[in-house]
Amino acid sequence: MKDGLSVILKKYGKDKSQLVSILQDIQAEYNYLPREALEKLSKKMDIPQSHVYSMATFFRAFSLNKRGKHIVNVCLGTACHVRGGELILESLERQLGVGRGQTTPDLKFTLESVNCMGCCATGPVVKIGEEYFGHMTNDKVEPMLKKYRE
Repeated sequence: MKDGLSVILKKYGKDKSQLVSILQDIQAEYNYLPREALEKLSKKMDIPQSHVYSMATFFRAFSLNKRGKHIVNVCLGTACHVRGGELILESLERQLGVGRGQTTPDLKFTLESVNCMGCCATGPVVKIGEEYFGHMTNDKVEPMLKKYRE
């Protein structure tokens, strides 16, 4: 952990105004914000831990818990909801064996829901990483996941 974190901290020097960018880089490096990294960040940059944690918990994009390699987002906005978004979420919960907001034990997948992805015309929509899957049905869930399981 130290090498990646040291490179990140060196990149920003002691510029406290870059805290959010630093947290983004840490999350990109480890796929979540490890407690040890936040403590080191606090000490190295002379920022109170309470401030670091308040920033880390304020933004929904940050996670203090280990996350899977693949983040699976299910849209539950109005258009996706009325077209079966909740059923798609339930199907993903069954296929992955985890609930919303949880990560599979093998750290391959984290399942989350979002309020809107802006893809209303193609709802219900699932996003895995940067790839979007529109017009989702229960029959499409397993083939979609298969690509990421391998």
